Amino acid sequence: MQGQMMTLPLTTPSLLEHAERYHGDTEIVSCTLEGPVHRYTYADAHRRARQAAHALVRLGTGPGSRVGTLAWNGYRHFELYYAISGTGAITHTINPRLFPEQVAWIINDAKDEVVCFDLSFAALVEAIAADCPGVRHWVAMTDRAHMPALRIANLLCYEELLAAESADFAWPALDEHSAAALCYTSGTTGNPKGVLYSHRATLLHALASALPDALALSACDVVAPVVPMFHVNAWGLPYSAPLVGAKLVFPGACLDGESIFSLFERERVTFSAGVPTVWLSLQQHMRQHASRLPHLRRMIVGGAACPPAMMRSYEQEFGIQLQHAWGMTELSPMGTVNTLKASHLGLDDEARFAIGVKQGRPPFGMDLKTVDDHGNELPRDGKTAGALLVRGHWVVEQYFGSEASPLVDGWFPTGDVATLDPDGFMQITDRAKDVIKSGGEWISSIDLENIAMAHPAVAEAAALGIAHPKWDERPLLVVVLKPGQAVSREALLAHYAGKVARFCYPDDVVFIEALPHTATGKVSKVLLREQLRDYRWPTPSQREVTS
Repeated sequence: MQGQMMTLPLTTPSLLEHAERYHGDTEIVSCTLEGPVHRYTYADAHRRARQAAHALVRLGTGPGSRVGTLAWNGYRHFELYYAISGTGAITHTINPRLFPEQVAWIINDAKDEVVCFDLSFAALVEAIAADCPGVRHWVAMTDRAHMPALRIANLLCYEELLAAESADFAWPALDEHSAAALCYTSGTTGNPKGVLYSHRATLLHALASALPDALALSACDVVAPVVPMFHVNAWGLPYSAPLVGAKLVFPGACLDGESIFSLFERERVTFSAGVPTVWLSLQQHMRQHASRLPHLRRMIVGGAACPPAMMRSYEQEFGIQLQHAWGMTELSPMGTVNTLKASHLGLDDEARFAIGVKQGRPPFGMDLKTVDDHGNELPRDGKTAGALLVRGHWVVEQYFGSEASPLVDGWFPTGDVATLDPDGFMQITDRAKDVIKSGGEWISSIDLENIAMAHPAVAEAAALGIAHPKWDERPLLVVVLKPGQAVSREALLAHYAGKVARFCYPDDVVFIEALPHTATGKVSKVLLREQLRDYRWPTPSQREVTS
């Protein structure tokens, strides 16, 4: 016997319909490339999304069509999220920070028929248009007065397209398992891989991420997604914010510390999400100007491991909780969020902080396990590290355009090395490809980096395993100093005393002006290794390592 309840499809347009009906007067604020701050409401956004849907259908897109976007976080990009997938087409967000050749490759691999782009990327579009023969229309996301003068025959104006359409578009009935969005991995090795999200997975991800033990969003929040909308759909915030009716604040292209501070202060932002490099820039600005953000309560940090020193600084200096989260493109992206349980509330500050620096625990809908080299599940003791595997309602089953599945017995191998504790808290100890193997022992590059960044003179640090004639690999520390700061190699190595086992100490330190970063803000150890390809260990060895 089956239940006798309604069955409504879990599709993305229902999120914006709900936001209009129950939070229609809630603001969406955008910093624009044209200059002035743009303000409108969820009701306005839904109306314009329906106009955009009409325009896309008129351009010949239909169910399954891929529509690319090269755009910052702003109201037009937000409209397109819903207009594209709401018609049955697929919203393909493209990372404009990639090399032009990579952008063209991704557009062609996705078979994008229409590409909408912000003014910042006009030169990029002009450079690659001839290499993307499948794109029938390029749409500049601006008005006629700001249209770029590009040598592209099929160039259209976004505002003119919308002005020609009515808002009477009726969202079609869609299969909740049909594709809604497409994102490509950052492709640090080989070509990027596409991850095709269904409407159902996207909506379940939005529901789970808004829960109190996840991002804890509500209609009382002012949410500023600093993580770009081209980076795994801004970690789902353009879906979870309208789900709860939160005010949205889009920063546009200005992601420096001063711009972020001014925006957060003016709009009284209560919640934000971004990568560690962004929060480092904001921290430096607030310190330099002795300023605070009294309305900002929480910030999610993800995309790369956050140094514990930065987390402690935000809480103690500024009264802001910097909350760890972890995920991947293949996970839509939320895998875990660090939220304490009731049993932790009675712990002292240091004990709670030791839990808080972990990547967190999964919400319902996600499951984690760690395994050894033979695939045997490891104990959840918070100490035994192994390969991290995941499964869940919003986890990839196979990559776009591939017939093979990456799953291993129904689990997705993340490529991370991690521990799990009895309460379900996961801690990344390294990427499998970054872990340093020395004398038969594993050394966590993340631990070495966090210790270095706790030094008051260090702005950023990266630890690499460099080939060693005796120990297979030894750790090399690469450091960027804060402006006006200085520290010697010897003093920095001495900083490790008592913090890790002696065999884990780096053998040498290299000081550089800046670390290379990937298009998603992570330190690119591939590029860093290339920069240091001529590095040789000091002779004689600076330290005899004993385990």
